[in-house]
Parts: sequence; structure tokens; C-alpha cells
Amino acid sequence: MEAAIVLLPLLGAILAGFFGKALKDLGSQIVTCGFLVIAAILSWIVFFDVTNLFGGADAPKDYTIVLFTWVASGDFAFDWALKIDSLTAVMLVVVTTVSAVVHVYSIGYMHHDPHNPRFFAYLSFFTFAMLTLVTADNLVQMFFGWEGVGVASYLLIGFWFKRPSANAAAMKAFLVNRVGDFGFALGIFAMFVLTGSVHLDTIFNAIPGMADATLVFLGMEFNAITIIALLLFMGAMGKSAQLGLHTWLPDAMEGPTPVSALIHAATMVTAGVFMVCRLSPVFEFSDVALTVVTVVGATTAFFAATVGLTQNDIKRVIAYSTCSQLGYMFFAAGVSAYPVAMFHLMTHAFFKALLFLGAGSVIHAMSDEQDMRRMGGLAKMIPITYAFMWIGSLALMGIGIPGTTIGFAGFHSKDLILESAFAAQSGVGSYAFWLGVTAAFMTAFYSGRLLFMTFHGAPRCDEKTLAHVHESPKIMWVPLVVLVIGSLFAGAAFYYSLAGTDVAAFWGDSIFILDSHQAFATAREVPFWVKSSPLVVGLAGLGLSYLLYVRSPDMPGRIAQAVRPLYLFSFNKWYFDELYNAVFVKPSFAIGRIFWKGGDQGTIDAFGPDGVSETTVQVSKGASFLQTGYVYHYAFVMLIGVVIFVSWYVFFS
Repeated sequence: MEAAIVLLPLLGAILAGFFGKALKDLGSQIVTCGFLVIAAILSWIVFFDVTNLFGGADAPKDYTIVLFTWVASGDFAFDWALKIDSLTAVMLVVVTTVSAVVHVYSIGYMHHDPHNPRFFAYLSFFTFAMLTLVTADNLVQMFFGWEGVGVASYLLIGFWFKRPSANAAAMKAFLVNRVGDFGFALGIFAMFVLTGSVHLDTIFNAIPGMADATLVFLGMEFNAITIIALLLFMGAMGKSAQLGLHTWLPDAMEGPTPVSALIHAATMVTAGVFMVCRLSPVFEFSDVALTVVTVVGATTAFFAATVGLTQNDIKRVIAYSTCSQLGYMFFAAGVSAYPVAMFHLMTHAFFKALLFLGAGSVIHAMSDEQDMRRMGGLAKMIPITYAFMWIGSLALMGIGIPGTTIGFAGFHSKDLILESAFAAQSGVGSYAFWLGVTAAFMTAFYSGRLLFMTFHGAPRCDEKTLAHVHESPKIMWVPLVVLVIGSLFAGAAFYYSLAGTDVAAFWGDSIFILDSHQAFATAREVPFWVKSSPLVVGLAGLGLSYLLYVRSPDMPGRIAQAVRPLYLFSFNKWYFDELYNAVFVKPSFAIGRIFWKGGDQGTIDAFGPDGVSETTVQVSKGASFLQTGYVYHYAFVMLIGVVIFVSWYVFFS
């Protein structure tokens, strides 16, 4: 069953990819969607069996299924195996459920595209790679899946390859992720040097005895576990778009909207969070690494929220929201609240996929228009999409009643992250808490701004577009009901299991927390003002957005003019792209031109095609004039030759 979950999407990708012309659009859709739905059903069966939510064994199950020996070179050997435990089970249901919804939704969204088999093949391959990553029982297999989701993302982001912007976005995602993946690869090498193994269980058993071990890196000696954890986190920063390596994520919106939902909700960007939680037995033994994870995560949550305030592309607003929410997950892991990070990963998958696919329905209704400044007044025209977007947005805002289980999915997980950060009782914990609360206010504001600009007020589009506004077909909105249910009830349903105070009760040995790290254990004991602050700032942000974009729609423009430097700083995404362009891109082009002009043209061409070869050609052309074709010319030359030869013989012999 477990092997089928992983391999069915691969089979669908192979059939649609290599036999798409024979299967045609409908056949490719049936094969890929059918296999994903089956994989999702099997994943839920495995989830309930492994975690024992409804009784059964006292402890969650933890086992490994060996498929075959992958590498065997002397003492260096490991299998291709599936590690099944509670952490894997959670990721299986998240990945397959969201992916199945995206596949079915794509039947309606992509029905006009002439390359449906290729698109569905890419989607299924993407899912297979992510499932390979989350079921890996060794670091090399994890890296294989890690690179697989990267390859699939580049293919999907650049799916409409005739658009220069799509090609540029795919290249940007590739290049930025190369930086993070290089760090991840170095971390794997260093881990093998330290422990002599890439097998996860072997590593976890060895790490506690190596707390004081050192490694030489860049000519300096460091604590081995710290440097390894930081290198691994570098990979997570790239894949999960944390501050500094985040610039590829908003541009990934150039791909079709279902791709955005899959990348942002269930695959790729959550891989970094999963990796840190999977390697909790490593990170727990490095306070320095945990501090870095906390600071980077909290700063990213704040940064992305500030940028989301001023974006006008409906998908980019949601994209920066993803970047911000990933920051929450990371600083939860940084204060050792790994169960809460995974809990938020699960709830976030439902409401973020709902938001992206809801945005896709808006774009579909608006004849591919994505600029919210050209929308407005859509609430009555597309009421189902309108309702779904409100549910997803309220879940993202984390609206709920503190001290109870009444609230949307994001309320339970995000609030518990903030409570865990406060309970850490440390400088970085307080830093994360206050930036997280501030980001919660901005999240509510830009979510309300998106809703009010898109669905309320007078229509701002042209009459031709307005005349074609219509609700999405059932094939697009019916699958979203699954995500609506998750956005409404996943938080309350899994609050006590995924985020219960007894870590071993649900997570077993899949997550490890040192006894000295008490933030997660004491999170529920924080003062009431801490518990209520996310709701207060959330309502304040939503109310302010209503005031500015419904009651006084001319006010935002006046505010932007009054604080224009701050507005431009946010609108231009803190000028990271401009900074990287000046520091990396332009110097790279300059160096490239030097090698092109001086190396290629000035040296290789000068001494090659334009040098020796050209000289040979010219000499050959000159020599060709000696070949006139007239017999008397040749006879004359022979006679002259004989005269010269006889003269030489007479005078020198």
C-alpha cells in the first residue's frame, strides 16, 4: 500500500508524458487524476493506521519498507526504502489530498490548453518527487526527491515557455535554489564525514554522543553539529523561500494557477519545514542553529507580510502570504515546537490551496485578468468563489475564540506558534513573538484588502470583460469543497493529536525534543493577553482594510503619497531584486562579456577560425591561382624547373 502511494503518481506521469498522444487529453486526465485520488485514499488509510487516532496500539507505528538496494560500494551502502511514521503519515495526506484536488481542478482550468497531457504529467511527477522526499529513510534519497521537486517546479513554472516572463521565472527559481541546494549537499557530505552514514536512524542514534565533535570548514574549526545543521538549513531556506533566498517564489506565479497552489500549499516550499522537523534530533543539539532558524523565520514572516500590503496581482499577494506563513513554521521549529510547525503546515495546506485555486477561479472569470485594481464588484457574479475566498482568508487570518476550539483552521495552529514563541522565554523567542503578532496584523489587512478590492465596490474592469464574468464550472469548484472542510475543521479536529502536549502520543519517535527545551510543553500556560493578541490584531487589520477599501476608497492613495518612501520600499519588495541585480547579475554579465570578447572572440576565434584557419584558407586561395588548367603553362613551368635544376648541377656539382 505504501509503495503504491509513492509509485502511482509516477505511473500516471509516465503514461501521460510518454503516451499522451495516444491517450489524448481525456485519457491523460483520467489516468493522472485517478491515480492521485487512489493515492490520497490510501494515504488517509495509512495515516489512521500509523497514528492510531481511533484507538489500536498504545504507540504510533514506525517501520521501514525496503524496496531495493540502491547503492552498494564497499562499506558505503543504503537502500531505496520507505520510512513510515507519524511525520511521514501527515505529509502523505497533505501532499496527496491537495495534489488530488489540484489535479481534478486543473481539468477545468486547463481545458483550453493544447498541451494537457504534458501538464498533467508534470503535475504527477511533481507529486511523486515530493512523496519520495517525505518517505526517504536516508539523506541521499531525500536529496533525490528534493531535486525532483525542483526539476518539476522549473518545468511547471515555465510551462508556457513561449512567454519570456515564464522562462525568466523558471530560470530564477533554478538559480536561487542552486544556492540552497549546494548548502544541503554540503550538509549531507559533512554528516557522512561525522557519522559515517547517511541513514537517518543511524545518524539519530549517533548524534547525542557527538555533541562536542568539531569539523574544519572554510579553514576554521566549528562545532560539527552546528555547522551541519546550518548547512542543511541553507537548503531549507532555498526550497522554502526564506529571507535572502526568497526571490524566486513570487515570480513562480508565472506558471498556471494550479501550479501555484501545488507549489505553495503541498509541495516544494513545505519541503524545508519537513526537513528541519525530520532532522529534529540533529537541530536539538545545536542552540546556535535553532537561534538562526528562529531569527530567519520570524524576519521572513514580517518581511513578506510588509510586501503583501502593497502588491496588486492577486496571486502575488497570496504568494507573499505563503512566504510569511513559512516563516511562522520555521520559527516554531526554531523554539523546538516542531509539532506545532507540522500542525501549521497541515492546516496551511488546506486554506492556502483554497486561496490559490479560488484566485484561479477569479482569474478564470475575469478572462485571465490578475490585477485587483481592474476587478471589484464580483461578489454577486461569482458567489461560490466569493464564499470560498472568505473561508480561506479567515483561516489565513487565524480568526477564532481564544481559549476554545471554535475557530478556523489557521486559528489553532498559528496562535499556538505565537504562544510557543512567547513561552520560550528567550530573546529570540520574544523577537519571534512580536514580529509574528505584527505580521498577523498585516496578514489580516492584506487579506481584507484582497477581498474588498476583488469582490466589493464598483466594477473597475472594461465592459467586455464584465460581460463575460461567470462562476467556474463544477469541475473546478466542487473539488474545493474538500479544502473548505479542511479550512473550517482541520484545526479543531487535529489540535489535540498533532499538537498535544504529550509529543510521544502522536508523533512517537518521529520528532525529538530535548527536556531542556520547554517552549512547546508550556505554550498553553501563557497569559490570556498572549492568547488573545492574534485575534485582536487580526480583527484590527481586517477592520482597517474595510475602512480604507470600502468606506473610504480614496484614502489608500493619499496615504501612499504621504509615506511614499515606505510605500515604494514595500511595493518594490525591499529592493532585493535590485540589490541582487547590482551585486550578482550585472557583475556576472560583465565577467561573461570579458570571457566572450577577450576569451572567445579575442583568443579562441583569433587563433582559431579567424587566425590559423583563416590564414590557411587565404593561402589556399592564393595557391589555387597557380592551377590555371592550361597545358602550355604547366610545360613552361616544367621547362623552367629543368633549366634551374641543370644550372644548379653545372655550377655546384
